[in-house]
Amino acid sequence: MQSTSSSAVRSSTLSRLPLARLAFRPFFLLAALFSVLSLGVWFAFWHGDILLRPVGGLMFWHQHEMLFGFVAAVVAGFLLTAVQNWTGLSSIKGGPLLALVGVWLAGRILMAFPMGLPAWLPALVDLAFLPLVAGVVARLVIAAKRWRNLVFLPALGLLVLANLAMHLGVLNGNAELIRQAAYLAVLLVTLLMVVVGGRVIAMFTANRLGLTRKPPIPALETLSLGSVMAVVLGQLLVMLGVAVPAPLLAALMGLAALANAVRLSRWGGLHSWREPLLWGLHLSYAFIPLGLAMWSLALFTGDRADAALHALTIGGMGTMMLAMMSRVSLGHTARPIRTLPGIGVALGLMVAAALLRSPVLALFPQITHWTYNLGIIFWCLAYLIFLFHYVGPLLSARADGKDG
Repeated sequence: MQSTSSSAVRSSTLSRLPLARLAFRPFFLLAALFSVLSLGVWFAFWHGDILLRPVGGLMFWHQHEMLFGFVAAVVAGFLLTAVQNWTGLSSIKGGPLLALVGVWLAGRILMAFPMGLPAWLPALVDLAFLPLVAGVVARLVIAAKRWRNLVFLPALGLLVLANLAMHLGVLNGNAELIRQAAYLAVLLVTLLMVVVGGRVIAMFTANRLGLTRKPPIPALETLSLGSVMAVVLGQLLVMLGVAVPAPLLAALMGLAALANAVRLSRWGGLHSWREPLLWGLHLSYAFIPLGLAMWSLALFTGDRADAALHALTIGGMGTMMLAMMSRVSLGHTARPIRTLPGIGVALGLMVAAALLRSPVLALFPQITHWTYNLGIIFWCLAYLIFLFHYVGPLLSARADGKDG
């Protein structure tokens, strides 16, 4: 009885810690910090310095950790915070939230410093994180019967499968499986961006600028989302060893690129040039059709899709996540939603990094070394600017004194 009472007291005390009140606080903070540290290691690697001997080597570690370290943390912070708004039910907080953060941290530590442990152990710890996130989201969505939001669960489940495939590729020395699984993970996160972007970008733009929001065209919405889903399915089959014709996958990517470009054109992005938190979202979404179009072209010509991948990861994911974290962190800490000094510069640096690493590198492959260096430096500067402004709010109580 006394033990139960003590546990309740500890849980209540932890829930009052600002960092443990909602998932966006620890995960946004750690994701930004982790991206800077991991890209610092990647920068050193390109200059001949080996700072780590991680699971799978540094090439594998870089692609895996940017997807299942950085991106997974941002996705978790966003979904576990948003699900409270979607359902009206209290999301994970206090001790359980900090335990979930601990699982994510343990995965990052063991992936970077395997310490001679059996190869399956870091993989098992890393793989535990996303199923736990999905479990919390599923419990709340099902309890509130908000079935529309179940769309995120298959995507999270397939992300777990892609992560498992990457680890199996390392354990079995199968480089092709690693590559195809990483492709699937990139496309799954792209799908999440298409879903979330479609829900919020047009709404944020119209509300902030006082514009009349164009009503969505049902056929266009279905095509935009459905075509990306078809691309994900095609890539899943490729990862599983099914011979999907490259021209078919290329055609699906081209269709998805066109549909999402038209969709974006209806959201009033041309009016957002004075608001970095808005144009950052519009430009980040623009990298989705750009990246898919570049990937489609690479499939048709038989070239590598590296430039297309970085259009989606740096321009799409890195930029959209920076813009969304900047906005969500203000709104959920009851602070005015405005562009803080330097955040516009940070978003501009992300866009520049994406352009350097994707279309510029594709057109001028002889300047690879400079594009790598500048791309890494721009990303690190952008997220350091975010940390400068947001460490305080993320570690402090809400400005209105309420819980959250």
